[in-house]
Amino acid sequence: MSDLLANLNAEQLQAVTLPPQPALILAGAGSGKTRVLTTRIAWLVQTGQVDPAGVLAVTFTNKAAKEMLARLAAMLPLSFGHAARSMWVGTFHGLCNRMLRTHYRDAGLPQLFQILDSADQLAAIKRLLKTLNVDDEQFPPRELQHFINAQKEAGVRANAVEAWDEHTRRRAALYAEYEAQCQRESVVDFAELLLRSYELLQRNEPIRLHYQRRFRHILVDEFQDTNRLQYRWLKLLAAEGGEGGACLFCVGDDDQSIYRFRGAEIGNMRDFEREFRVRNIIRLEQNYRSHGNILDAANAIIRNNSGRLGKNLWTERGAGEPVRVFEAFSDADEARWIVEEIQALLREGVSCADVALLYRSNAQSRVLEHQLFSSGIAYRVYGGLRFFERQEIKHALAYLRLIANPDDDTAFSRVVNFPTRGIGARSLETLQEAARTWNSSLYASVPHLSGKPATVLGVFVRLVEELRHDTRALVLPELVDHVLDASGLRAHYRAEKEGQERLENLDELINAASGFVAESGADREALAAPHALLADFLAHASLEAGEHQADAGRDAVQLMTVHASKGLEFDAVFLSGLEEGLFPHENSILETEGLEEERRLMYVAVTRARQRLYLSFAQSRMLHGQVRYNLRSRFLEEIPESLVRWLTPQRRPGGIGGGSPVYAQPMRAGTSRFAAAAGARTAAPSSRPLAGGLRVGQLVRHAKFGQGVIVAAEGSGDDARVQVNFGTAGIKWLLLGVAKLEPA
Repeated sequence: MSDLLANLNAEQLQAVTLPPQPALILAGAGSGKTRVLTTRIAWLVQTGQVDPAGVLAVTFTNKAAKEMLARLAAMLPLSFGHAARSMWVGTFHGLCNRMLRTHYRDAGLPQLFQILDSADQLAAIKRLLKTLNVDDEQFPPRELQHFINAQKEAGVRANAVEAWDEHTRRRAALYAEYEAQCQRESVVDFAELLLRSYELLQRNEPIRLHYQRRFRHILVDEFQDTNRLQYRWLKLLAAEGGEGGACLFCVGDDDQSIYRFRGAEIGNMRDFEREFRVRNIIRLEQNYRSHGNILDAANAIIRNNSGRLGKNLWTERGAGEPVRVFEAFSDADEARWIVEEIQALLREGVSCADVALLYRSNAQSRVLEHQLFSSGIAYRVYGGLRFFERQEIKHALAYLRLIANPDDDTAFSRVVNFPTRGIGARSLETLQEAARTWNSSLYASVPHLSGKPATVLGVFVRLVEELRHDTRALVLPELVDHVLDASGLRAHYRAEKEGQERLENLDELINAASGFVAESGADREALAAPHALLADFLAHASLEAGEHQADAGRDAVQLMTVHASKGLEFDAVFLSGLEEGLFPHENSILETEGLEEERRLMYVAVTRARQRLYLSFAQSRMLHGQVRYNLRSRFLEEIPESLVRWLTPQRRPGGIGGGSPVYAQPMRAGTSRFAAAAGARTAAPSSRPLAGGLRVGQLVRHAKFGQGVIVAAEGSGDDARVQVNFGTAGIKWLLLGVAKLEPA
């Protein structure tokens, strides 16, 4: 027993050996929560407080469940035999599936019911809409999928949906039809597993009492990420905190609750504390991952959130190196600096796999990927696809390939019916037969068709011909922009409930085209032949995408969103794009809950670093096909000056929280949306001074709105006015003669 509890710190030991009462363990980043959970279970079993079959442990990933079982098997003595196997350890979905398999009749399911994953569910919904002759533009399948899952996760069946308008009533009716289809086909989706299991326990008292008596100890990992229905399921199993109920041991970190968009409810932690009358709240604050300066920065940032349960991370590893902060002129300059720093780390002997590049939005990866590729540094996009491999980018590239070469059958097949235009499998089979008969490409075979195939495929051919004609005189970035609109790709993803990220990636493809033109050094003659330049750009995209296979299995730098980084750690972490509107994201800035979740996301990013943390931002950035001038992120302002080393020269005194940096480079000319296509690195502000010596791109201060950056100007004399991005106060147009702006 002494070996089991050895090497636990005082708080970990207290948590592991708590009496059988409801407990909330606030486990900070890197504080050893997995050790506490597994040791708690092993201690309960070894001390005879619970039979292994009386343990239920909930994790959020199958990987975490397997790791917990492996640790338990190693920790428990051989005398317990296969004790770990008799425990119920798994994800919410896995445990609910196990329960429903056992009680399938009581749950109203066939014995061999099958589970639909997310892709299968979407396919089932599309099939349903087609069967019912429902317009999928009025009811986009992905949006309907999101609606159905959201209702189920709220515990609401189709007949209980609150419908205040005709559109919602139709969606509720489709939800009911979908449920009937699933029942006929003996399938359940992920959300159904949890809801059906909850309903089984709620209405069937004998089964509920059986599990309440069986599971004397229920342990929950990542409790801050539970949604409302998951918490209600736990309450049923634990007899809702009543006498004789199970001991509910919840481990989580309210400062790392970052999945509100998936339904995670941070309020579950406070509800649990109140409803179960929790007297045991233990804070695990000693961090075994990061150096002191990194933790102090994280503590300083998260301290600005309200309503926290409260804790302060600390370490015995020493202060370590300061947090490095860099201000770049542009996003391209930022990427170059990051790669140069990585190269320096590699020369010092740091492994590529111990270096991570984090960003708030997936679209930011493109410029970083390009710089890494150009420098010959192997990289891997963790938990996602490289930029040129993403679905929406492949669709866009397929349209571009048809402009360059209409006889490209692979590109033709990919987008002939995307977005959907009523071209069925029968029409495509007819076209393929004609192509074989005439020994020609699919595109060239369309004129040989007749009847319906000729009509529907003729519409697509005319679209391609129009795209080729309409883009002849456009520079490459404008060509790409036009294709995204005219093909219907933008409209398609705009209609999707969660299509915003795909739209951002499509806009980033325009930036990629601008950067390619600038880097290729295209002269006027090349710019005048956009289709020839397009072929070069497509070859460049294929080469970058083709490197993925070569990098597989190699020691590679890790690229990922901050969301994907949760639970991981690296020796060196680079966090780019720390600008207002980007991080924190512009969709979150105007609402308190949204901003606080963004700050928690920043806290997660900072605490991924073990030894070195690099934070960077840019004065100008290409976003959505346009150059934007943003203020640096408020999160940078929340880090104490004593923890920071600025790597940008010519800074004014005052520290990260006071004073503004002097620009290390002069601003450059050109404000056209596609100025980069004409040879400029990135579009930048005009050098022509405004009234008072101000310029576009300059930091200014206003008596009411505070600090901002001038993003545009128009007019002259008494009518001169400027557009200023004031961050939290928004973007304002101000008359120069009235506003009394001062250089910041």
